Amino acid sequence: MHASTPSKPLLWVPSGYFTMALTYVTLTSVSAIMFKNLGMDNGRAAEYASYLILAYTIKPLFASLVEMYRTKKFFVICTQMILGCGFIAAALMMALPNGIFLLMLAFWVLSFVGATQDIASDGVYVTSLDNKTQSLYCGIQSLSWNIGPIVASGGLVYLSGWLHSNYFHHDAKVFGADWIDAWRVIFFIVGSATLALGVWHMRVMPDGQHASNAPKSIQGAWHILQDSFVTFFQKRDVWTMVAFAFLFRLSIGFLEKIGPFFMVDPIKQGGLGLSNELLGIIYGTYGLIAVLVGSLLGGIFVARRGLQPSLFILCCAVNIPNVTFLLMSIYQPSSLVVISCGVAIEKFFFGFGSVGFMIYLMQQLAPGKYTTTHYAFGTGLMGLCMMLTGVISGHLQQLLGYVNYFGFVMIATIPSFLVTWFAPFHQKEDQIASSSLASEALA
Repeated sequence: MHASTPSKPLLWVPSGYFTMALTYVTLTSVSAIMFKNLGMDNGRAAEYASYLILAYTIKPLFASLVEMYRTKKFFVICTQMILGCGFIAAALMMALPNGIFLLMLAFWVLSFVGATQDIASDGVYVTSLDNKTQSLYCGIQSLSWNIGPIVASGGLVYLSGWLHSNYFHHDAKVFGADWIDAWRVIFFIVGSATLALGVWHMRVMPDGQHASNAPKSIQGAWHILQDSFVTFFQKRDVWTMVAFAFLFRLSIGFLEKIGPFFMVDPIKQGGLGLSNELLGIIYGTYGLIAVLVGSLLGGIFVARRGLQPSLFILCCAVNIPNVTFLLMSIYQPSSLVVISCGVAIEKFFFGFGSVGFMIYLMQQLAPGKYTTTHYAFGTGLMGLCMMLTGVISGHLQQLLGYVNYFGFVMIATIPSFLVTWFAPFHQKEDQIASSSLASEALA
């Protein structure tokens, strides 16, 4: 049973999901650019940033703890205050001896805090709004989350480059300790914004309700988690669906961290020699707008055609346009129009095709006793793939060079095609999982 719907969910739904995205993208994507700017090689920069995905991948394992204590709003406010202070602390420790080690330790802790924020924020949403209002605000929720990457990967990366060159008057083409000045400002901004949003949510966010079957103890939470695992692996053709969840975005995992590195690496090293400002505009603005438009059109395409006859087409959309990076690495274009179009094409079709992945998890993998939890297992497998591919992607790129690496990315599309071709469909096309977090103990 839902709590009474707040009179003005517009006061907290957009800001809540924007905060979730801002902290997630800063930790898992923007940090890779920062590591690169500070002088790390591609292998270490991609590896260190990818490790921060782990907490978001395994959050179903500790989600039930949020149900056991206080209110969901309490966890949202606490995590946002910790995140805000943590980013400010990260800014302060960057110039210390062993600053990178301390920074990674701080980010590792903050990633688990950020994952807990996601659990609690989703919990407030589904337990404070009735089903009709949830549907009404679903588009606003998604749009608000997607503004986060535009601000982080676009605005903040752009600002880091502008500060480095125009305010601190350092050479933008030289990576190293001089970049600390600019990135300290960025983390002060992220930390201050997160603290301000936490104070705002303290005033306007509803408490949220406990799930009706929330565990009363850690032992109870463990029992529910065990049962959710057992029932998950009892599903028909579960291993084929697990392979689909893990491998559908395999090539994207290899591309995600290396694409931006390719943009900013010098031309003599096989890159395109762009500045952080241009990277922020191309990736954080044009690229993310292309993802949003592609996602919208992909959803319309699946709604009209149906998922089963569309899935292989959607797999092609995700994987084949990756060839734009192979072509750019071969010809190293200097035209910003050509580079922007290459990124926008890849991002548009990624957004278009990824809709099929999420719908498949909802309609085929998730249905059952623990619908929401099993959906989280599916997205967790995807996150695990992104983490593992990210960890090794930089090292592979250094070994192969950009042209051969992007050729390898095209080869890595083959498992995606195979698991899509053999993906089982046991649920009726219109049988969409509808269980909510309010009816389960885990997120």
